[in-house]
Amino acid sequence: MHVDPRRAAGPDGPAGSGGAVVADPEAAPIAYEGGRLQVPDVPIVPFIEGDGTGPDIWRAAVRILDAGVRAAYGGRRRIGWLEVYAGEKAQAVRGSLLPDETLEAIRAYRVAIKGPLTTPVGGGFRSLNVTLRQQLDLYACVRPVRHFRGVPSPAVRPGDLDIVIFRENIEDTYAGIEWRADSAEAADVRAFLRQRFGIGLREDAGIGVKPMSRGGTRRLVRMAIQYALDRGRPSVTLVHKGNIMKYTEGAFRDWGYELATTDFRDRVVTWDEVVRLHGGRVPEGRLLIQDSIADIMFQHLLLRPREHSVLATPNLNGDYLSDAAAAIVGGIGMAPGANIGDGYAVFEATHGTAPKYAGLDRVNPGSVVLSGVMMLEYLGWNEAAAAVTSALEGAIADGAVTYDLARGRPDAREVPTSVFADHVVARLAR
Repeated sequence: MHVDPRRAAGPDGPAGSGGAVVADPEAAPIAYEGGRLQVPDVPIVPFIEGDGTGPDIWRAAVRILDAGVRAAYGGRRRIGWLEVYAGEKAQAVRGSLLPDETLEAIRAYRVAIKGPLTTPVGGGFRSLNVTLRQQLDLYACVRPVRHFRGVPSPAVRPGDLDIVIFRENIEDTYAGIEWRADSAEAADVRAFLRQRFGIGLREDAGIGVKPMSRGGTRRLVRMAIQYALDRGRPSVTLVHKGNIMKYTEGAFRDWGYELATTDFRDRVVTWDEVVRLHGGRVPEGRLLIQDSIADIMFQHLLLRPREHSVLATPNLNGDYLSDAAAAIVGGIGMAPGANIGDGYAVFEATHGTAPKYAGLDRVNPGSVVLSGVMMLEYLGWNEAAAAVTSALEGAIADGAVTYDLARGRPDAREVPTSVFADHVVARLAR
């Protein structure tokens, strides 16, 4: 499918456009051939503003990203933005929280970026973020975590933490296979477990299923290892709770080692091999593959962060670890994220919608901006990514920052989201 970017579009715009339009007549879709993206100079990139504070931070983020591309490439490259709908705005405009044309547009154009979307706790609709990941098979949630100069942190040496978390995105408890305690389905499952396996559960127990597969684990670990090798990172740590959940989390560990020592045998070394064969020292030029129990990893993030570089984790562990790691370097307001599959990627803010601040022009746009940096890197536009990162860090160091950063810095001055964006854009224009 290709949506003609030159067509005018309102609420009843072209199929796959979500009712929006790409204004740039030179914009073209990204292709995917031979396992590699083919990126035109003006790619069409769908975006979702997001709920709550989403519009505020998106307005700031898109200005910064566009300025970064201009700074790096002049007019030779630019992004043809295409708005598509999800969440509350989609409900209002299209009558659905996740319209089919939004999924069609992301499939057609392959790379998208989004702000935060509302997810109710307990009842209500299922997470739109999880639905997007599963519908598009975005099996790796990638979360880089590092400290930016000038961001207040509770840690004494937040700069010691510099990791990239690869979290399996489709399976585990997030598969959404569960039944309410008082449902007929839960009663049937309890009865089956009792009759078939002699497992007795309380009659008021809700039931959830935790699927983890060899294939799902291997593709996640493969992406993590390839990332580490491509960027010269020293290690990949498989994080699991295999001492308790032996056939899911323990299998994740075993399958991860299996993949590493077959598909990457000449480029990796396991910690066991380091001890047995190499006198406790990693051979030069080899990527270390190690593993850690999940609860110990939380301690390592605080006490021994330099021992870890890339983490590969099951879904739930990765969710917890990502936010805990972000807190060490100053909070999720500066935490980027991406959901990546084979030839498709959706980059996203990792924080919530913060509805009490909606429309107040107060919230830090850093998470969306840095997710945009990840997107630029994914496109191969590394010069633009570096320019945005440098300008963002410089603006933070100058001290005119949004409230979340200002409240932890006596030397800082609180400014609105839009003014903070002005400072970043000004640095990119120099």
